[in-house]
Amino acid sequence: MDNFKKTITILKTVIVILFITLGLSTASNFYLVPEMWARGFSTPNSFSQLAEEVSPAVVNIRTVKTIKGGGYVFRHFPRPFGDNDPFKDFFEKFFGEEHQKDYKQRSLGSGFIIDKEGYIVTNNHVIEDADEIQVKLKNGEAYDAEIKGRDPNTDLALIKIKSPDNLPLVPLGDSKALQVGEWVVAIGSPFGLEHTVTAGIVSAKGRVIGSGPYDDFIQTDASINPGNSGGPLINMKGEVVGINTAIIASGQGIGFAVPINLAKGIFKQLREHGEVTRGWLGVAIQDITSELAEYYGIEAKEGVLVTEVFEGDPAGQAGIRPKDIILEVNDKKIETTRDLTRIIANIGVGEWAEIKVLRDGVQKAFKVKIAKREDAKISLRGTRKGDEDELGIRVSKITPELTRRFDIKESDGVIVTDIESGSKGEKAGVMIGDIIKEINHETVKTVDDYSEAVRKVKKGESVHMFIRRRESGFIVIKLIK
Repeated sequence: MDNFKKTITILKTVIVILFITLGLSTASNFYLVPEMWARGFSTPNSFSQLAEEVSPAVVNIRTVKTIKGGGYVFRHFPRPFGDNDPFKDFFEKFFGEEHQKDYKQRSLGSGFIIDKEGYIVTNNHVIEDADEIQVKLKNGEAYDAEIKGRDPNTDLALIKIKSPDNLPLVPLGDSKALQVGEWVVAIGSPFGLEHTVTAGIVSAKGRVIGSGPYDDFIQTDASINPGNSGGPLINMKGEVVGINTAIIASGQGIGFAVPINLAKGIFKQLREHGEVTRGWLGVAIQDITSELAEYYGIEAKEGVLVTEVFEGDPAGQAGIRPKDIILEVNDKKIETTRDLTRIIANIGVGEWAEIKVLRDGVQKAFKVKIAKREDAKISLRGTRKGDEDELGIRVSKITPELTRRFDIKESDGVIVTDIESGSKGEKAGVMIGDIIKEINHETVKTVDDYSEAVRKVKKGESVHMFIRRRESGFIVIKLIK
């Protein structure tokens, strides 16, 4: 009997131990497995399968651009000293700026195939101004590509290759459904290393990094480096949720992708028309600060302030005025300038929009016929006509749009946006994209500074312009007024 009791006691002890062990195991697994996997997302063990399925549709893009007046004879060699190259002045002194030779600039990027006809998505900066574009597939086959359309505002482009019908494709997903903390995979050619796969999570959505009026980036810590540009950001279902576009040089592991939902409409327009048409209201706007909100007696996140109404444009024709606060467009509430810019851009040219504004504490409604956004004209809104036209040079303040358009990093000075054919400025060698920093040793920071400096120079006197030119550094151009 005693033996029986001992046996029962041992069995009870074993059962208790088993329950404890199972309980701990279950608890451990519960905490080790992220909630997203419990909701049906794949585990990291599926990264290899994901890469195997998607990689064939990701391509390597090689381009060749001709850079006019590219620099002295050794320019195509690496310059370890960058802009502080101690040999730069030596070569320019003996060979002269006017003898700079054209050179071929080669660059690498990525892209992905979206249909059987050979259409490929990439970044605009990958193929912009390219003389030659070659697309290389994962299987080693290479094809020449042609540009079907570009959209500098979102840095997206569509190119096309002629190839067999059995091209591998990658499906497009829904970036709106993407959640912060969700696993994503970036595939591309960082530093020319083709079909590199990196994984990470979505760090944030709706990021504004100052690259253009339609900033709405997905931020990810999946490693993105030069050469990844134009490649896909993939969710764990194997769908493209973004186009890898930008990195922060000073922040390792921080990359940005254009949301695929923003890109889908752009792809369609580029394919059908070769360009993107956006709506234009014709106002300059700013966000409502807490001080402005208090002054106007509104909520801080209610509307945007109209700072300028451009003459002859839709808003002005409809009766909208400076200091109006735009509250709604077609019953959609406006909280930020990005909201207004995006909503107006998506309204068709020639369509009517109902815009509600707050004026002197009273709400008013206006019917506005939306016009076509002309980026070239918009970039010149800050341009002043006047004394500078005597030289045939038109300048503008440096805006984020112009910074991206001319691929510059400068913030001081004024940028040359137009030059009259046959003018003194053109004959002297001033070029569009030049940044004028000084005139006759006087610092130029604004368009007004430029106008005043030119005005001081009498007819027949010299004008010395101290200029920063992309790929050439600082130069001085002399002309006679």
